Amino acid sequence: MEVATEAVRGRTPQKEVEMNRTYEIMFIVRPDVEEAELDKLIETFSGYITTGGGTVKTTEKMGRRRLAYTVKKFNDGLYVLLIVDAPASLVSEIERRLRVSEPVIKFLTVRMDEEDKRVAKIKAHRDAHVKRSALPQINAEAAAEAPEAPVAVAEAPAVVAEPVAEVVAEPVAEAEPAVAS
Repeated sequence: MEVATEAVRGRTPQKEVEMNRTYEIMFIVRPDVEEAELDKLIETFSGYITTGGGTVKTTEKMGRRRLAYTVKKFNDGLYVLLIVDAPASLVSEIERRLRVSEPVIKFLTVRMDEEDKRVAKIKAHRDAHVKRSALPQINAEAAAEAPEAPVAVAEAPAVVAEPVAEVVAEPVAEAEPAVAS
């Protein structure tokens, strides 16, 4: 009877599957930390990620930078960026460890997979639609190949230049009496 009630409710038993997502984890380390200690700290956090079931895509030491405001009595710090693929539970564990790590004075974690989807959607939209400003350049290139087109192109700027000169001259004439008053 239980099977029938579950089917009626629309519930199906599902396995607990951890979904890996892409995250950027940036943390700032105290400026008085030695280079060897910084490398050891990065290796430690990379080890936490790999043993927890995630992968480290890239590790970037961005160097010493000035902070926008004082953090724990420090005005500058060593920036480190980790780009990882990991489940959310692992990322929350990494954040907890960053929080209790003494050399780390600040950190930020950003989920990037949604941002990647948004950027891909924008690129696909841009590729599908041709810019109107790009059309004259394409026509100019096609005109350069045809022998008749250079005459037409040469005439077009001369016609365009005359109205522009008139438009520019009128506001200047109006502006002079306003300045003199």
